[in-house]
Amino acid sequence: MPVIVYLRALIAILFIVCQFPSVFAQGIQAVPALTARVIDQTSTLSAAESSALESRLSAFEQETGAQVVVLMVMTTAPEDIASYSNRVANTWKIGRKNVGDGLLLLVAKEDRKIRIEVAKALEGAVPDLAAKRVIDEAITPHFKQGRFAAGLDAAISQISALIRSESLPAPTADSVASAAPSQGFSWTDIG
Repeated sequence: MPVIVYLRALIAILFIVCQFPSVFAQGIQAVPALTARVIDQTSTLSAAESSALESRLSAFEQETGAQVVVLMVMTTAPEDIASYSNRVANTWKIGRKNVGDGLLLLVAKEDRKIRIEVAKALEGAVPDLAAKRVIDEAITPHFKQGRFAAGLDAAISQISALIRSESLPAPTADSVASAAPSQGFSWTDIG
């Protein structure tokens, strides 16, 4: 007799769960549109700071062809930063189509997490250890002082130096036209 009571209770619970799935499931964050090389959804950077970083990244892209994009979000919840950054990188597909020389620097401000995602062509230039060093030595000390633009600027300097050391194809006029997504390469998690 008790088994029947438990079975009925289980069926009732399953029925309730099936009727209201939105109560039990939290949706993942949408990937923002790739509109610039610096996307600050936290309103942390001033317009001047964002513009200065954007100019540096644009000049670096014109020089090398490699594309670096900075994304600042409040949180990546309910995903961890690795899952979210990989999803963003796979959606945006930054970097040149046939080269795969894109890098995403993701800051989750409220989570106090930073992650660097690189495309295949940059794995040699920015391996896990180098990415960790950039985060620990260039970004974190500035962020702890509330100097977010300075941390990102220091990171861009170190990342640029690492990428310049890699033998990449020279940029062409078509390959550096804008911060628009391309297609056709794989991403690797770092950070």
